Amino acid sequence: MKTQFINPAIRTGALVMVTIFIIACGNNATHEEKNPTKGHSETQASSMSQTADLIFQDQQGKTVSLSSLKGKVVFINFWATWCPPCIQEMPSINKLKQSFNGNDHIVFLMVDVDANIKKSTGFMEKNQYDLPVYVPASEIPPSFLGDAIPTTVILDKKGNLSARMEGGRDYADPQMVTALNALIKSDE
Repeated sequence: MKTQFINPAIRTGALVMVTIFIIACGNNATHEEKNPTKGHSETQASSMSQTADLIFQDQQGKTVSLSSLKGKVVFINFWATWCPPCIQEMPSINKLKQSFNGNDHIVFLMVDVDANIKKSTGFMEKNQYDLPVYVPASEIPPSFLGDAIPTTVILDKKGNLSARMEGGRDYADPQMVTALNALIKSDE
């Protein structure tokens, strides 16, 4: 058997490209996270009053503001069609949303950071996901969306930041359903 060696310059170039790709998609090891089941985090809570002007638009041009969703738990996922970790977590988000079908106390917003509503709704239809697609209609503050996607933000019924998670996740995990149910049942 013959041993083949890869040119060190090619190997280094390939490693650099892979590193850039991973960072660009937000699958990095240094991310802020707040566990909705534990209630502790490095991420500071922000109230609805600080995000009242945060507005999203759907494919029909209808807008929704976070202030209009007060009284509901809000699950916001920032994603893009070109991001592998975003695409990988999409089936689990779809399954999570299905477990709350018919529940008026929780809202799911899938926000395409590229603001290409036609492409993102086409992606959802092609993959038969029942997830509502929105695009930003106002500036997204860094407390919600840092430098990485996917990023998921969960707000409690008062509009407080309950969780902020960067990188791909398995949202079909029963602990996520339990955590969201706890937020739904929490007193205002």
